[in-house]
Amino acid sequence: MEEPLERAPVGVVEVSTEGCVRSLNSAAATLLSVDPDANAGEPIDDVVPPSVDDTVPGAFESPPDTEQSIEEYYPGLDRWISVTIVPGAEDVYLYLEETTEAHRSRRRRDSLDDEVSRLTVTNECIADILGALVDASTRTEIATTICEHLGTTELYDFAWVGEREPGSGDVVVSAAAGTTDRTIEAIEAALEEGASVPERRAIESGAVEVVQSLGDDDSVPESIRRAAFADGLQSLLAIPLRYGSSVYGVVGLYTSERGAFTERERSSFRTVGEMAGFAVNATRHRSLLRSSTVVELTFALEASDTPLSAAAVETGAALTVEGVVERDDQLLCYVSVEGEPPDALAAVLDAREEVDATRIVSDGSDAGSIELTVGGDTPMGLVASQGVTLQSAVFREGHHRIVVVLPPDEDVRRIATAFTRRFDADVVAKRERERERRSDVEFESDLAERLTDHQTDALRTALLADYFESPRGSTAEEVASALGITGPTLLHHLRAGQRKLLGEFFEVDRE
Repeated sequence: MEEPLERAPVGVVEVSTEGCVRSLNSAAATLLSVDPDANAGEPIDDVVPPSVDDTVPGAFESPPDTEQSIEEYYPGLDRWISVTIVPGAEDVYLYLEETTEAHRSRRRRDSLDDEVSRLTVTNECIADILGALVDASTRTEIATTICEHLGTTELYDFAWVGEREPGSGDVVVSAAAGTTDRTIEAIEAALEEGASVPERRAIESGAVEVVQSLGDDDSVPESIRRAAFADGLQSLLAIPLRYGSSVYGVVGLYTSERGAFTERERSSFRTVGEMAGFAVNATRHRSLLRSSTVVELTFALEASDTPLSAAAVETGAALTVEGVVERDDQLLCYVSVEGEPPDALAAVLDAREEVDATRIVSDGSDAGSIELTVGGDTPMGLVASQGVTLQSAVFREGHHRIVVVLPPDEDVRRIATAFTRRFDADVVAKRERERERRSDVEFESDLAERLTDHQTDALRTALLADYFESPRGSTAEEVASALGITGPTLLHHLRAGQRKLLGEFFEVDRE
């Protein structure tokens, strides 16, 4: 090959019109992974390796008479190569340039564009679901809303919602939407047999389960894989309906696209699961609030079976759970202590595996209170996970009782069974009672009796002076000056008044 072509920045191959290679420069030899000297005189299809479509050798089936450009993938080289065929007076010249990185960049850009488009549609769908959940007043409406919005979109082919069956803990289908009759039938049959389907695992773990290739994943029962194959389904996402530590059910979402659910999509659907769990929790609380009667269950526990029971026995203290607050997968318990210093109780509780942390809230020589952080594997954690309301919990020598309240239409047997199976406990009382209801006038009257005149004046003045706004319209010093008192005195009255107001509202410390 002449020196100018040898120095060319692209690969150059000189070919006779009959398709035999006359010469090729170093750039072409490197690109094609051939020996430039050994390949002179060889047919073009022996020098240029096979591509996906073998277009270059095919161009020499008759002498090329027009210029043409070809870009193809060469599996043996793992490269994309752009080939320009230029007929000359006596020979044909091939100009070769690698375009692998450019092609991959286009693929990445196209993939990102597709993902953005998909996320846009997904997020619009999710926004519609969240908007519809606001108006859903029953668990059936919540399940139907989710299925109708997901199972009929252009991205997803089928959706179903499952819940724990009252009395047994089994998972049953409560709603479904889509056009895959064989798959839903296989799912229902597998659930009846107690099979470990991804949706059941999502309920048990409280975490999203994803299957990117239904046909190849052995964790999915074979009957479901066969039905999904027949229905053309490739991917599955199982989304727990979760609020705090409570998991109320699951959404099974199926699509015909393999590897469909990106991490961004999973994150978006986690939000759907959390919002749906919140909606279910809200319906349960509305049911409890609106019900004129409630069911009260009292459990008696063995003295050494739980952290608070064991601590009460070991120290001789009397422990009363004043209230609990759910925080992600943990529970904050506020416990009053009588008969022993709180730090002694904290030391005993810190040694328990079920206890994550303790903090002294108020400390005295033989009384006080502590903050206790526990996980779900405790009586209070189980109560929270079942979505019922803790009324009281008392632990002292010879008396270890937990009382919960639930609406009369709730499955009492399920709650009782879940508790007694997990802990060494018995149901010692079950009664249905009328709820205590107070009118607004009674609430205001009770509160007025608890607040002193100074506390009432401090709260009213601070409210009217926009002290509680953000940003504040008045400082504590300005409010105190208006009342003719000092700043510390104002803050003392405000804290005492707020404590009584919140205690009245949350029905805590109402003596």
